[in-house]
Amino acid sequence: MALAAFVLQAAAPSLNEFPGTDSRITYVGRSLAGPDGVTFDWSASGVRIRFTGTCLSVRVSDTDKDYYNLWIDREPDAEADRVLAVAGKDTTIVLFDAREGLSAKAARKVKPAEHTIWLNKRTEGEQGKTTVHAVLTDGTLLQAPGVKSRIIEVVGDSNTCGYGSENSVASDPFTKETENCNKSYASILGRYFDADVYLIAHSGMGIARNYRDKLLGYCMPDRYLNVFDDGFDKRDDTPLWNPANAPRPDITIVYLAANDFSVQRQPTIKVFTDGYLRLLKEIKDFYGPEHPILCAASRPEYYNYVLEAVERCGMKNVTMFGVGALYSGSDERGASSHPNYQAHRKLAHCFIPYVATLTGWGLQDAEVR
Repeated sequence: MALAAFVLQAAAPSLNEFPGTDSRITYVGRSLAGPDGVTFDWSASGVRIRFTGTCLSVRVSDTDKDYYNLWIDREPDAEADRVLAVAGKDTTIVLFDAREGLSAKAARKVKPAEHTIWLNKRTEGEQGKTTVHAVLTDGTLLQAPGVKSRIIEVVGDSNTCGYGSENSVASDPFTKETENCNKSYASILGRYFDADVYLIAHSGMGIARNYRDKLLGYCMPDRYLNVFDDGFDKRDDTPLWNPANAPRPDITIVYLAANDFSVQRQPTIKVFTDGYLRLLKEIKDFYGPEHPILCAASRPEYYNYVLEAVERCGMKNVTMFGVGALYSGSDERGASSHPNYQAHRKLAHCFIPYVATLTGWGLQDAEVR
């Protein structure tokens, strides 16, 4: 993985500075605008910037250290043009410089042109919360590409976050550098359907019980309501999400339960289904009774629990299916035995027909990647 993080000590005097709240900048996913910029932390949160000029930088802060995928003048795909590390307070990072790598003579001939930058947060909320304070360019901002007409919301755990997806050694421990939600089944679905993905996902989260009983009494039905993921152990003073003025997803996928059954333990079926029903109600309260929800269970021992919740819910347009064992081979496992990119591609194949049917989008003439 090639990292590119060009840090400036100060913005050049010739640069024009635009606030992070400028309406011409597009933010994808849950975020909160404030006097100091726009803040977000969920996996796959995105920033789109379009400008005319020869260079572009962002002035940002991060509560820890996050990694971002960057694409220049093209739609995002499985492989980023660059990977950026974002850390520290009030740091200026160069995203694009048309003069980079050129000789002094060639650099003098570079003229302003129109460019579009796509940024995508690879790492999950536990790894940090980012604030975009300002955008700097020697030119001017243009209206960036907006949120796509199709949106898929996915509620999940480490699999949805792309935990270890860029690793091919099952015994390796987790590192931030190998977590890449862009290579998870959820983002692959987004590319296949030409949709934006909103990931409400956190490693270790369950419906009624988290991995190894972490943060007892605070599971996904509690976290789903928040603007921010905000780390595993932070639940105080977290603002609640209000979707009223935000783009509405066309479908919500719920892919949870593995952590409820972690380390050979699980909640009772009543406790689990009560939690699952609470999550389904929260989703329906956000988006309305007709909003389609697709529930998935990956192992037989989870299946009956999820099925019980779906059968009990009495809600319209709630569908369930079983994924089954898909990535048993060692070459399809990443860090801590999580699925790597190849396994996620197989997983996406399982979701595609259900999403196509429930949304009415149909099957697409596109590669699953």
